[in-house]
Amino acid sequence: MSIAPNTPQLAPLLSGSPCWVERTVDDLKGAIEFYTGLFGWHYADDAGYTVAMVDGVPVAGLPQGDPDEWRLYLVTPHARATAEKAFHLGGSVLRNPEDAADHTQSTVIADPTGAVVGFRHVPPDWRFGTGGHGAYAWAELNTRDGAAADEFFGELCHYDITQIGDGHRLDYASWSVEGTEVIGRQKMGREFPYGERSHWMVYFNAAPEIGTDSVAYRVLELGGRVTVEPYDTPFGRITVVEDHAGMAFSVIDQSRVIEAEPRTEVDDPFDD
Repeated sequence: MSIAPNTPQLAPLLSGSPCWVERTVDDLKGAIEFYTGLFGWHYADDAGYTVAMVDGVPVAGLPQGDPDEWRLYLVTPHARATAEKAFHLGGSVLRNPEDAADHTQSTVIADPTGAVVGFRHVPPDWRFGTGGHGAYAWAELNTRDGAAADEFFGELCHYDITQIGDGHRLDYASWSVEGTEVIGRQKMGREFPYGERSHWMVYFNAAPEIGTDSVAYRVLELGGRVTVEPYDTPFGRITVVEDHAGMAFSVIDQSRVIEAEPRTEVDDPFDD
């Protein structure tokens, strides 16, 4: 019997929206054991690339190589043009655009604040599951310079930017495409360790029937760590954990919400 009580939905392939997450592993067997035990993932092999599935829907990749953190990929209509534009806007191109065996083309960049993210051109029939238990739920950029991140990605991806909170005590922005929220951006405050670099955080979904607390406990059983105990937010109940190899990700039960502060629109410097 599957532990997944609901089937993921396919992500809309909007330019600038998430289309894939992956974690490069050097111990594929250990990674499969951990994530199967945690989320009930099943797996398919795509020309040597391990694809994690929930109820037959692809949700993540576990390629083999030097171990790396969870990486987010965003939709782009043209990977090479995105890499060139990112470079001219002050970012760095860490992996030149290249064709993959799955008929996609991708590039990896670092933004001016130092966080690493991928962009991928995908075919119209691309499948990436979101929303089901163990599937992608959300991602956010944690950065020391929120204004610089907003400016860079606003120009690169043409996001509509909405400020959440007062911009000081809480500096969190929502980035949207065609009226759909796709990404969050958080300015890192004192709750983050001194010296922690800008980075992306990937969130996986905990179904209400299972809950964030149960997932956090299961992480410990499987040899991982809970670095931030489950807590309530306006977006859901969240925990931050590390897998068996020390790579961080978050888990959220989006049914557990508390009242949010009003949102205010940010003046878009790119709006003519």
